[in-house]
Amino acid sequence: MRHLLSTHDLALSDALAILDTAEEMAAVTDREVKKLPALRGRTVVNLFFEDSTRTRISFEAAAKRLSADVINFAAKGSSVSKGESLKDTAQTLEAMSADAVVVRHGASGAPQQLANSGWIDAVVINAGDGTHEHPTQALLDAFTMRRHWAKLHGVPSTGSDLRGMRVAIVGDVLHSRVARSNVWLLKTLGASVTLVAPPTLLPLGVRSWPVEVSYDLDRTLAAGVDAVMMLRVQGERMNAAFFPSEREYSRRWGFDDGRLASLDTLGLKDTIVMHPGPMNRGLEISSAAADSPRSTVLEQVRNGVAVRMAALYLLLSGGSRHSSENHPAASTEQSKGSTA
Repeated sequence: MRHLLSTHDLALSDALAILDTAEEMAAVTDREVKKLPALRGRTVVNLFFEDSTRTRISFEAAAKRLSADVINFAAKGSSVSKGESLKDTAQTLEAMSADAVVVRHGASGAPQQLANSGWIDAVVINAGDGTHEHPTQALLDAFTMRRHWAKLHGVPSTGSDLRGMRVAIVGDVLHSRVARSNVWLLKTLGASVTLVAPPTLLPLGVRSWPVEVSYDLDRTLAAGVDAVMMLRVQGERMNAAFFPSEREYSRRWGFDDGRLASLDTLGLKDTIVMHPGPMNRGLEISSAAADSPRSTVLEQVRNGVAVRMAALYLLLSGGSRHSSENHPAASTEQSKGSTA
């Protein structure tokens, strides 16, 4: 695996390698000294052409905990806003000897173009491109689901998949790169997925995806689900009226207090409620649902650092990652020894 651009073509072995390595990285984040020397001397550039606080900070924390040097590059206020092209920016980064470039871009396919153009020799990680994909978000969602699923079945999460898990992804699928990445990754991991949305917020050709499609959230919940993932309504990407009103949307497709209570009525005592954030409270999810014991929202944020540490580590350590010297567990022991 040279780059991380999409979950559509992510092999099961690679997905499990990232998730399993993230388990080891999560142990590091629980220590008093949250740092490993694994990527010392490497440079990671966060190249963000779109605003993002959570994703950028998560990648920055991940790189720094692996002892990499981090450069944050925001398009606003930079030469990009003055007309500099992606190619010019890439060649600047190449001259700076960047080892990894984390790219967030408003145009679908921009990270793939950067990775395949020959403009730069660095590892490229897609941190969200247009309405295409957001692979590390899907990986951290899967990491969160896998821990929950493994705990329910009394097995270790390391090495396990999501076979038998039923996941409902609800809301603005049309504009959601998170939904697309989750669909492909969850299929690879063995879960079954149902997309729930008004017809106007489903992509053209969705019937060819490996999913079930529903327009009725209550009926989908009644059929039984193990995880409900609510998507943000992306008003900034909408150039037309996709539903009659916010009140109508919340009533029919929002996860409100009534639907939260219905999980108990339906006997779904172990169903979790997820959201990739940021949330529109009162629209796609109520505050009671977002803050309930079923909610994994904050857990997803915490897991994001461990998953991104794993991705950076596996991509930048290359073929040497299987050696004992460079394995994260070995780095952990070395770090413990140095602080004893």
